[in-house]
Amino acid sequence: MHRNIMKTVFVVGLALLAATTVSAQVKVAVIDVQRVVTESDAGKESLGKLKALQDAKIAEGRGIQEQADALREQISKQQFTLAAAKLEELQKQLEDKGIQLRRFQDDAQRELDEARRVALEGLEERILPVIDGVGKERGYTLIFNKFQSGLVYADEAVDITDEVIRRFNTAP
Repeated sequence: MHRNIMKTVFVVGLALLAATTVSAQVKVAVIDVQRVVTESDAGKESLGKLKALQDAKIAEGRGIQEQADALREQISKQQFTLAAAKLEELQKQLEDKGIQLRRFQDDAQRELDEARRVALEGLEERILPVIDGVGKERGYTLIFNKFQSGLVYADEAVDITDEVIRRFNTAP
């Protein structure tokens, strides 16, 4: 979503330069897309699903870590009473558990990143028509993403975030 927005900002910047040379009637608005994601009903739902997935992965990882800790404790308590072969077997199990945990963490991170990307792209697809509609109805030439466009200042009067959230929440 961020890459698409940055591309859009670049194109919009070029359009702004072209528009200002053609006409002095440029009507500009800003939107806080992050707020739309965190405050809209669909955004809250998506973020809730991502949080649930993250919590499940944390719990699963914690389970593997507890198994490794139990093996480590068993080795520590029994290292002087176990046969060398049994001790070696337990140490191998502990090493395997460490590898399993690292792989799990890498896989879980990839899965969470992919789920986040898919969720944000889905929201973006649903939000952009709402933004487009507000822009056309109000006659805006340009709408900038408030905090990711390099914008340093914008009067609150040109912020359309609340209206976009209202319309997005009621969109079919």
